Amino acid sequence: MKGAILVCGTHSDAGKSVVAAGICRWLHRRGVSVAPFKAQNMALNSVVTLDGGEIGRAQAMQAAAAGVEPEAAMNPVLLKPTGERRSQVMVMGRSRGEADARSYQGLKGELAPLVAAALADLRERFDVVVCEGAGSPAEVNLRQGDLANMGLARAANLPVLVVSDIDRGGAFASMLGTLALLDAADQAHLAGFVINKFRGDEALLAPAIETLTETTGRPTLGVLPWLQGIAFEAEDSLALQAPAAEPEAGEGGLDVAVVRLRWISNFTDFDALAAEPGVRLRYTRSAADVERADLVVLPGTKATVRDLEELRADGLDRALARRAAAGAPLIGICGGYQMLGERIADRVESGAGESEGLGLLPVATEFAEEKLLRQRAGHSEWLGADAAGYEIRHGRVTRHGGEPLLAADDGEQEGCRDGNVAGTSWHGLLEGDGLRRSLLSWVAERRGRGFEPGTRPFAAVREARLDALGDLVADHLDTERLEDLIENGPPAELPSLRTEMSACFAS
Repeated sequence: MKGAILVCGTHSDAGKSVVAAGICRWLHRRGVSVAPFKAQNMALNSVVTLDGGEIGRAQAMQAAAAGVEPEAAMNPVLLKPTGERRSQVMVMGRSRGEADARSYQGLKGELAPLVAAALADLRERFDVVVCEGAGSPAEVNLRQGDLANMGLARAANLPVLVVSDIDRGGAFASMLGTLALLDAADQAHLAGFVINKFRGDEALLAPAIETLTETTGRPTLGVLPWLQGIAFEAEDSLALQAPAAEPEAGEGGLDVAVVRLRWISNFTDFDALAAEPGVRLRYTRSAADVERADLVVLPGTKATVRDLEELRADGLDRALARRAAAGAPLIGICGGYQMLGERIADRVESGAGESEGLGLLPVATEFAEEKLLRQRAGHSEWLGADAAGYEIRHGRVTRHGGEPLLAADDGEQEGCRDGNVAGTSWHGLLEGDGLRRSLLSWVAERRGRGFEPGTRPFAAVREARLDALGDLVADHLDTERLEDLIENGPPAELPSLRTEMSACFAS
């Protein structure tokens, strides 16, 4: 098999990332050499590749599904919001500065050849490339200069599948509307639909699917069922679940609260915690939750100073101070670690200059122009476990009290612990089974819980999730049709739907 395909969605979080990952795993299990690709991504969830590049977390997850090492070519353009209207622009894994929505439009002409070259490189080295779109292909106001959706499909002659989340409602209107808003040349690439997250009797959908096929001249390749109890690595913060009402950990479990920051980043750091038996994890902005949870985590953020200001505005700074004074476990990661310190000097990310931290750890942070991107390994003497992770930060943290949390293999001391409060700059640290379980056991001891850590490696949990995605594709999609699209491209003579709006936006 040789070729490529583009998976788009009717909206953000429709499921295109997991469908693309499922296709990667399905092909990988068939012995096909496959790689993921997302031309342009806007996300605060990212990872560091082996060569020190930064790409979106979804592409790293898809690379794992494909059985290959993630690399910068798989996500040549990554936009990381730094505020309401500005984003840091990462190109081939490296920072190219910041841009707002208007100035970024002017950059697209420079980026298009880089995107095309990255895709061509992957297609030369792999049998199949599974591309993922961004947002919706029907955002006609952004069609000019589009890098990730129909602009990519036309430039690389890709067939397009559109995924719709039926659990949110309006799925059929969204699929029909997406097609109808495209101009005729774009419509010629949209080859079919996939319905995602269906609960119930699939036979009930048959009349609607038949009507969609008759109206559009395009098949629905399958209906993917809702997978109960299986959590997939999310990239968009829209996917974060709302906190459960008044959960109680009880004697046999641990209640873990992650503070939900406005610009939260790398929240997949906590997937391994959520996978532990007996751990109930939620995202919250409730001061009461912060005070009563067994463990509170202050996560990473792409806007440290702004999120710190919002914490104070909501009174969460006082809740965190009361928690620390009561001796309850509190941990900060990256931006959250910086907030726990005494001082933040930021003339790079926010331009705010000197800011007062929460004062819960004896550290100070100075932001540097150059972003630190590297994979790390070491050991925690305190927890008696090896450690591994990666760094994505402008902030340089200096410790002047407490004790180091980790010792890196290169001899550098990392992080800080002062009693019940700890912080680290390393993302991915909690994926280490020994370190995570040692930490949770320490929390249980401090909180008087009868917690027993699990025994299943998180790597095995992640592989099982990827296999579940591969099963979704193998069992619920028309794989013969899918294979034909990959190998032969967009079908000839697909009918075009014409609306007044699609005519207005014709390119």
